[in-house]
Amino acid sequence: MAILTIWHVYDSPVEAFRGILSLGVTLGSQRITVGLVLGAAALLYGSFVASSAIQTLLLEEVFPKRQVEPGVGLSISKLIQYSLILVGFLLALAALGVTLTNITILGGAIGVGIGFGLQAIVNNFASGIILLFERPIRVGDMIQLVDLPCTVKKIGLRATVVTTRDDAEIVIPNSDLVTNQVTNWTLSERRMRLRIPVGVAYGSDVPLVMRILKEIAESNLSVLHDPASSVLFLGFGESSLNFELRVWIKDFLDRFRIQSELIQAIDSRFRSEGVEIPFPQRDLHLRSLDESTTSTSPPPEFKHLRPGSEIQDEEEE
Repeated sequence: MAILTIWHVYDSPVEAFRGILSLGVTLGSQRITVGLVLGAAALLYGSFVASSAIQTLLLEEVFPKRQVEPGVGLSISKLIQYSLILVGFLLALAALGVTLTNITILGGAIGVGIGFGLQAIVNNFASGIILLFERPIRVGDMIQLVDLPCTVKKIGLRATVVTTRDDAEIVIPNSDLVTNQVTNWTLSERRMRLRIPVGVAYGSDVPLVMRILKEIAESNLSVLHDPASSVLFLGFGESSLNFELRVWIKDFLDRFRIQSELIQAIDSRFRSEGVEIPFPQRDLHLRSLDESTTSTSPPPEFKHLRPGSEIQDEEEE
């Protein structure tokens, strides 16, 4: 603006500033100027800043004082953030002079784009809205994808970020979490039932085995007494009598530690009580056969042939 004033394009910097803002192009009956574009950009940027500030305020100040669950607070703050961004976008369009008719035309163009190649993006977006409203999966939940247990770290509109036990982060499209089967171990509560199969040798004292397993479960401090533990005699296996110890634990995350403790206690008690843990074994029975059928001597007419010579002589003939 100072240069334009020095060059005498405008008489003062204020007039230069107004002249720059009035520069623009005319599209049909609508004129879009630099001032309108800057105003729309400021509204859109302001909506982003305001939404981020409000989200931070809610998550760090309001929700902790109200003792709101982290997953619920994140869902509410995300919805407020996206709503403010949408309002800012509409205000920016209004600042540019875009009317409702033009917005309808723009929506039709976006619909055509969705029909041609944006189905996956829109599907993930809609799935993200479903996850935020229905909340079948929340931040901090322990879920299992096929055979991979992981913890939900962040739920976005397009994808959800989870972390594995090896501290690896996996980005999962939201549509996979909505349409596919996902096991959520901590949706309503964190306790779970732990099942430990046990096999003993044939001839073992069945009541003794069941009593030992019951005592081991009741003596472990990490095992819940309500619901009570149970021992089942499942049946006769190929090499063992099959039992199953079923216990309830308070936290899903402790399942491997408690399982290890119970198995060690079972092995120690079985050794002290003389209960044998079998291993797979097979019995081989041999029958005597007629000597004429078990003879390995070749017929007389083939004794003079070396290995492979019979086939070679036939090919020569």
